[in-house]
Amino acid sequence: MTIAVFPGSFDPVTRGHLDLIERASHLFDELIVAVMTNTSKQALFSKTEKVQLIEAEVASLPNVRVQAATGLTVDFMAAQHATVLVRGLRNEQDFGYERDIAWMNQSLKPTIETVCLLARPPYAYFSSSLIKEVAKMGADVSAYVPDAVAQQLAQRLKERE
Repeated sequence: MTIAVFPGSFDPVTRGHLDLIERASHLFDELIVAVMTNTSKQALFSKTEKVQLIEAEVASLPNVRVQAATGLTVDFMAAQHATVLVRGLRNEQDFGYERDIAWMNQSLKPTIETVCLLARPPYAYFSSSLIKEVAKMGADVSAYVPDAVAQQLAQRLKERE
């Protein structure tokens, strides 16, 4: 049985993330969406909120579970008996970044294999950070995130005004 992990900060989860989750769910026996903390970013949502938002969106995928995680991704993977790390690539910059992380992960845990899925064209030009930025300026982001996420995002930004 192959267990894969798709880690990310998912702040917020996007339609691009969900597309990758669905596609990866068809490739592996089990897919764990690991909600991690990106220490270089200030989170808008708590891990619990992010887990709940993602769970609602992936409820129809029986082999996908969502779990909050801490520490190194490779340590989380070892605890879950996962051997494949799933990552998404939007562009050339992502490739260089993900390549370096894959090499570091493999040096830390040689049994970990990284699989990169190319973002589909409608999702290749935006990120959670960009979505938050345009949402802060009052733009409609419902094309980029699920409706429930768009509502939560608008509410959170309104609370922070």
